[in-house]
Amino acid sequence: MAELIFPLKNDTSRKIIHIDMDAFFASVEERDDPELAKHPLVIARHPSDTGGKGVVTTANYKARIYGIHSAMSAQKAFELCPQAIFKPGDHEKYRAVSKQVREIFSRYTEIIEPVSIDEAYLDVTENKINARSAIKVARLIQQDIWQELQLTCSAGVSYNKFLAKLASDYQKPQGMTVISPEEAVVFLKRLPIEKFHGVGKKTVPKMNELGIFTGADLYGKSEMFLIQEFGKMGYSLYRKVRGIHDSPVSVTRERKSVGKEHTYGRPLSTEEEVLRQLRQLAEKVETALRRVQRHGKTVVVKIRYADYTTVTRRVTLPYYIEKKEELFSQASLIWEEIGGIEKGIRLVGITLTNLDPIAYENIVLPLWEERSN
Repeated sequence: MAELIFPLKNDTSRKIIHIDMDAFFASVEERDDPELAKHPLVIARHPSDTGGKGVVTTANYKARIYGIHSAMSAQKAFELCPQAIFKPGDHEKYRAVSKQVREIFSRYTEIIEPVSIDEAYLDVTENKINARSAIKVARLIQQDIWQELQLTCSAGVSYNKFLAKLASDYQKPQGMTVISPEEAVVFLKRLPIEKFHGVGKKTVPKMNELGIFTGADLYGKSEMFLIQEFGKMGYSLYRKVRGIHDSPVSVTRERKSVGKEHTYGRPLSTEEEVLRQLRQLAEKVETALRRVQRHGKTVVVKIRYADYTTVTRRVTLPYYIEKKEELFSQASLIWEEIGGIEKGIRLVGITLTNLDPIAYENIVLPLWEERSN
């Protein structure tokens, strides 16, 4: 039976920018202490101060040469580069700088969707400086951030969020990549399949088994085939590889808390297993927070032991968080206080409460009228 083919509609009228701050926490520290820029810099407590515990929040580009990356254990980072400088994060400072960055965004558009503390989507189809070119707006934002904050960012410009995000990742640091409607499919066909957002580590092996290694391979598969193999994700990927993604740049939804937990058939019995599960749960909570556009101040960790006793601990921060690295960092510190691995652990959970809309920080009315044409 022949497969029914319906024409796909692609809205290419929008002008979307994705801004991603370059090694944000490390760059803020280097700006405030230029001596740090001469060395590999890791934002984490030194493992010698924590008994080998702790996690890397981010690292500068000198440290990344050694293979150090965010969410890596601080101990592993130390092993890769013993000469690196380890510096505990100052999240209150990073929050304040992030707010300054978002105030710069608000000079150009009111339609801002922060994804995390260091990245955001902007819809500049209509903008406050009446610029017809999204490239011009992106360059002005990069210039303002550098001139006023002495920080760099990478920008992606396209007609939808999916492509704008891919573009900002393409040339880092200090990059600017533009993907036009005419270039989108050619660009996407060249990408390795793991670069498509939504294709995680668990999905890549299955893709490879089906002969899908690049965007071109994905493009060659029928919609029915992809839906049969990958369900809803297959439906989405069939469109994404054709440059179609109509999700708007949006802002708020009401939510009191966001949490994820998992019960284990075989109790967890090692520190490494618990940290691995906390990291995975933090990633799931971040994904859920992105969907509802919230961030919060109170991190709650729930541990249920093999004897079914349950312990819940929380910490309330003076600043908002929503990123997986921040969630995992706080959760791992709480876990250090709880402990008790010798009992065996049946359940681990992370919840973020004390939530507010991310958009709340974007309302800076004086700046909206600050710049004239």
